[in-house]
Amino acid sequence: MSLDNTLDEKSPKHQRRPRYKGTHPKKYKEKYKELNPEKYADDVAKIIQKGNTPAGMHISICVKEILELLQIKPGQTGLDATLGYGGHTLEMLKCLDSKGRLYALDVDPIELPRTKDRLERLGYGSEILEIKQMNFSEIDKVTSKPESFNFVLADLGVSSMQIDNPDRGFTFKAEGPLDLRLNPNIGISAADLLKEMTLFEIEDMLIENADEPHAAVIARAILSSIKKGNDITTTTGLRNIIKEALKYVKGIKEDDIKKSCQRTFQALRINVNHEFEVLDEFLEKLPTVLAKGGRVAILTFHSGEDRRVKKSFQHFFREGVYSEIAKEPIRPSAEECHINNRARSAKLRFAIKA
Repeated sequence: MSLDNTLDEKSPKHQRRPRYKGTHPKKYKEKYKELNPEKYADDVAKIIQKGNTPAGMHISICVKEILELLQIKPGQTGLDATLGYGGHTLEMLKCLDSKGRLYALDVDPIELPRTKDRLERLGYGSEILEIKQMNFSEIDKVTSKPESFNFVLADLGVSSMQIDNPDRGFTFKAEGPLDLRLNPNIGISAADLLKEMTLFEIEDMLIENADEPHAAVIARAILSSIKKGNDITTTTGLRNIIKEALKYVKGIKEDDIKKSCQRTFQALRINVNHEFEVLDEFLEKLPTVLAKGGRVAILTFHSGEDRRVKKSFQHFFREGVYSEIAKEPIRPSAEECHINNRARSAKLRFAIKA
């Protein structure tokens, strides 16, 4: 046997990458161009121009409006309470101009190290940016100094890279485990939670967390399936139960069913991650970490969040803790909503510490 033949046998055969199927492949793992934005920048730019969010990325919302409200100056100390993909964080770091300090928090152990690495490669290391894996309800533990922040941002939306990855179980549009945990290492999944809930609890959750008009019908269908021994373990399994239950509702349309699926997943996610309880704790502690004249901006994405932020700001304004608050929420521009349809439900409120 020749040396060439021996080398051929030992060398692994080159495996070609699967063909990129069209301009926007359906399956998450097929979207290797979108998942590597640094390498395929032109392709990613085209996807964004069409009004879509590339898989594995998150397009920050109301960036211009947030920066105008926070009025960040070099030398200040700030907090991004919800790091996510790091888009808002990056813009705030630019405002600091390498002078001052920014803290950033996130509970997601999967996305946090990726974002940290991305920001470090852009030149923002520990000398100006300190990233912590912790819940923003613990803002009083970020530093040992009270009233230390000149500005605080909280973007309460789930990041697009979490929604798009079917392995995280955040969307009914793709097959995946019915999980919905922001930190999959703690708590219980949505699938396990549903097995523990009563009919009243499911219906109440759908109304309280998502204003679902067909809460009673959906709750009965979910509980009926579980009682028959059919555990709901996948995202598509829950979606199919909702679709089957609602198709008999008089006058309902396909788009109505889709919205009910979205609201049901939203309600479950809020419950699984205790989002309202966490937000209430954050809002209560917020004045204790803001410096005099400190500014806070909060981006919400549904009525339950916005009500809580609005009431908290109004309460502390009446108490004289805040000198100024948003009278009405700021909405993304029509242009931004066209570029990023996930911005459509966003509301931005602000407050200034007296």
